[in-house]
Amino acid sequence: QLQASGGGLVQPGGSLGLSCAASGFSLDTYAIGWFRQATGKEREWVACGSSRRGNTYFSDSVKGRFTLSRDSAKNTAHLQMNNLKPEDTAVYFCAADLYYNPIGCPLSEHEYDYWGQGTLVTVSS
Repeated sequence: QLQASGGGLVQPGGSLGLSCAASGFSLDTYAIGWFRQATGKEREWVACGSSRRGNTYFSDSVKGRFTLSRDSAKNTAHLQMNNLKPEDTAVYFCAADLYYNPIGCPLSEHEYDYWGQGTLVTVSS
């Protein structure tokens, strides 16, 4: 089971951190994915991290502004979002996948085994 948290209201240019806590399995052996869905739009891939070597990948829309990290002791992953823009407004979902490639991560939502419930991020002045 995954539990996402940390969403809220932030002004443009501000920062927000999202957390994804796992229970029932060790997140260390799973690839982590973050997706978002804005109102009226399809869910899109935002970022993912491999289970080994700490490789991270980001969509062009968030590259350079978002970072992804893990806290093994807390069995948690974090998505740090900086310089937020109104177009980042969406419900954010975390997901985990027992990916075959330990230094990669899937970009397709259909490959992920576990999903968090989603947390709303609103960027507005």
